[in-house]
Amino acid sequence: MPSTLPDGDPAPASGELPDSALSGLGERPFGFYVHVPFCVTRCGYCDFNTYTAAELGPGASHRDYADTVVEEIRLARRVLGQAHLPVETVFFGGGTPTLLPPEDLARILAAIDSEFGLRPDAEVTTEANPESVDPSYLDKLLHGGFNRISFGMQSAREHVLQVLDRRHTPGRAAQAVREAKEAGFEHVNLDLIYSTPGESDDDWRASLAAAIEAGPDHVSAYSLIVEDGTRLAARIKRGELPMPDDDVAADRYQIAEEMLTGAGLHWYEVSNWAVSDPARCRHNLLYWTGGDWWAAGPGAHSHVGGTRWWNVKHPAAYAQRLASGASPAHAREVLSGDDREAERLMLELRLVSGYPVAEVAPAARTSVAGALGRGLLEPEAFKSGRMVLTLKGRLLADALIRDLLV
Repeated sequence: MPSTLPDGDPAPASGELPDSALSGLGERPFGFYVHVPFCVTRCGYCDFNTYTAAELGPGASHRDYADTVVEEIRLARRVLGQAHLPVETVFFGGGTPTLLPPEDLARILAAIDSEFGLRPDAEVTTEANPESVDPSYLDKLLHGGFNRISFGMQSAREHVLQVLDRRHTPGRAAQAVREAKEAGFEHVNLDLIYSTPGESDDDWRASLAAAIEAGPDHVSAYSLIVEDGTRLAARIKRGELPMPDDDVAADRYQIAEEMLTGAGLHWYEVSNWAVSDPARCRHNLLYWTGGDWWAAGPGAHSHVGGTRWWNVKHPAAYAQRLASGASPAHAREVLSGDDREAERLMLELRLVSGYPVAEVAPAARTSVAGALGRGLLEPEAFKSGRMVLTLKGRLLADALIRDLLV
């Protein structure tokens, strides 16, 4: 089942934000995330806030979902006032957004444009399962204003997909990439997962090779995380499958770096590679560089000016809140200055642009020197005042960040 929401302070029914959040509004990049919480089946490793038809229950439906989200977009405009906020990026995630008709996705996008205005060069992305789209659907998406699509490929090996409880067949993701490019999408991403129980180095190499051959201009590769409460976690606990191994994951990451770089895709964030700067995911970069975003949908997490809030989880409760004229926000937190700086370090150090050496806390300077000495930081970038991770540093990024957050 989906993971639980974090604790926080009560969120006002009006959705009103503190003055500190609204200060400087419009000076930072602004984006929209739209959560579509529907799936045909639940993948065994997934603890996202998503629902199959059997899990959904009364009070929520695919049919009415777009209208409900449009209501939250209108609420966002009221809460944020009349500040000039041209939307730089929009990202539809899930779940499987493409279980909704393309006309519904386009209608949600049109509401964002109507209320806030899309920049002429706005990046508009949707996630999609490869089997949930066909050429006709992709053509409608493109004409509805989408210009980037991200397919969940995960693996090219059937036995690996079976462990993950993925429904698509090997080869379908590559075919979907070709169809998207033929439809006219500017940018296409493939998501991969490594270190699945039962996956070998050869399996992983075959998945990378299939992804590269498909010709996306962006690839994301993530190490499998076993989340409590998932079917995968239960199978591992019963001894049916082995726990993913950290050393194996490190080996797989190095294989990914070797093959993707060799194919002309270069890392710009620890888990993301792109063929060029324009191919990088601008929406994720907005997250990673401290921008503002409103996240619409059940369980979605927003951030504006150091205030973070999250919506009620279930689609029925979400719809009921909005139907009554109330904000769907469940709780929120106002980040302190120290919290925001810590998050900035955690995120920016994962980027190829790195983090300024001069802004590291004095108490962490010894850790910085140690990281440089152990080969975790690029020496030339360091001389220029930036901490940029080496390949070895990327493998140990989480540990290094912990050392620096003293």
